[in-house]
Amino acid sequence: MKDVLIIEDDKNIVDLLEIHLTDLDCSLHKSYDGLKGLNTAINESFDLIILDLMLPRMDGLEICRQIRARNINTPVLMLTAKSEEIDKVLGLEIGADDYLTKPFSIREFIARVKAIFRRVQMQDKTEQNGKKTKPLSYQGLEIDVENRKILLDGKRVELTPKEFDLLLLMASHPGRSFSREKLLNLVWGYEFSGYEHTVNAHINRLRAKIEHNLSEPKFILTTWGVGYRFSDELVNN
Repeated sequence: MKDVLIIEDDKNIVDLLEIHLTDLDCSLHKSYDGLKGLNTAINESFDLIILDLMLPRMDGLEICRQIRARNINTPVLMLTAKSEEIDKVLGLEIGADDYLTKPFSIREFIARVKAIFRRVQMQDKTEQNGKKTKPLSYQGLEIDVENRKILLDGKRVELTPKEFDLLLLMASHPGRSFSREKLLNLVWGYEFSGYEHTVNAHINRLRAKIEHNLSEPKFILTTWGVGYRFSDELVNN
C-alpha cells in the first residue's frame, strides 16, 4: 500500500482523487491548507505528494521548494489551474516530478501516478541489488548515476528529476535516435500520445543547462523527422 499526501483546498477534487487512489491501493492523508500540508510533508513519510499550486497561507511552489530544501525526495505531482507555461516550468525547476493542469482527465491522472510509482520501484530495485554504476563521461560532461549528479566542466549542474532521467537515458545509448513518443514512454511512463510537447519543453531546458552554444548543440542533437539523440561522436574519458 502506498501512502499519499494530497495538499489541495478544493474538497471536490480531493474526494474525486481519493476514490481513484484508493482503487490503486493507496492510503490517503489530506490537507486543505498549505502551511499544514508542509508540516505534514516534513514530519511524516509518503510515497507521493499531490500538491496544488494555489493554496491558503502557503502556495504550492513554496511548499515544494521547502520540501526539496530539506532533502525530502518524495515524488511531487503538482496540480495547477493556471495555464501559463512559466508556472509549470518553475514547478519543475524547483523539484516537482510532474504536473497536471486543471481541468484534467482522471485517465491522465492515473497514468501519471502509475508512472511515478513505476519509476520509484525501478530505482528501489537498483539500490537493493547493490550494483554500482560507473559515471558516464563525455568531453566535460560527467553523469554520476549513483548519486544522480551532473558535472559540466567540473561544476555542478542542477537538474530536475525528469531532466536527469532524460539525459541519462540518451547518454546511455549514444547515437540512438529516440522519438518523442518513445521518450514519453520510457521516461514518463505514458502509454498514450498527445503529450509530445512535454518532451520538447524538457529537451529545451536541458540543453539550456548543459550546452555551451544552443544554436550548435554538442551533446543533445535533433534527428530530423524522428526525435532526439545523444551525440556518438564524443570520446569517453
